[in-house]
Amino acid sequence: MSSRKENKIYNSFNLNYNSDNGVWLHQGKTLRRIVGTAGMLLPILLLAISLTFFELHGPLESISHYYFTRASTLFTVIVSLIGIFLIVYSGEEPIDFWVSNIAGFFALCVAFFPTTNLATTCCDVAIPYAVTYFEEQTEGWRSLFHYFSAAVFLLALAFMSLFLFVKSDTPKGKRCIEKVRRNRVYRICGILMLAAIFVILLGTLGVINQEFYDNYKLTFWMEALAVECFGFSWLVKGEALMGDK
Repeated sequence: MSSRKENKIYNSFNLNYNSDNGVWLHQGKTLRRIVGTAGMLLPILLLAISLTFFELHGPLESISHYYFTRASTLFTVIVSLIGIFLIVYSGEEPIDFWVSNIAGFFALCVAFFPTTNLATTCCDVAIPYAVTYFEEQTEGWRSLFHYFSAAVFLLALAFMSLFLFVKSDTPKGKRCIEKVRRNRVYRICGILMLAAIFVILLGTLGVINQEFYDNYKLTFWMEALAVECFGFSWLVKGEALMGDK
């Protein structure tokens, strides 16, 4: 019984002990599953931290603002992990490699070039959970580059869901029902990611009422929606969900 369970675990992680000095992460499916799982866990864990440890009634202004809290390690590690795995992911065609590398590079930029300060001053008593503060000299260019990096990161992932994951060597009329369903999921996830980015853009430009936008933390929720869709599409692509029968 135990050997059967072990075999299931090995198969699910694509572990192969028959080849000498094999590298676990050489399998594309494994990378997709790790990237997808990490992406889906990120907003959930950060929201749980806000509710549990920061004693807030909801999330912070955005996912990126957790960089300035004690949850910065979690944020930086997961985003960096996603970025590194996207860079080493080769995909099935050269365009997969290049788009994934672009997404991975800018994911690392999101982690290493923080957004605007969470607190208004250093040691702001009004925001006790903010433990990091950057001087205003770097605020302008750093935050702009952060926004640009986040936009490119999410747009590249949406492009992969909409145009790369849906590809198949099999003609449309001969594809199995599972592939057809997976393509629907990829397209829905890609469209939702683009819609989330569009809402954030409208909020940034002031098209959406600023008080409404800030009170309901729409940046966080739209980022969370985009990241959840990205993670879900990668889990499906890695055949952790909706695999062929």
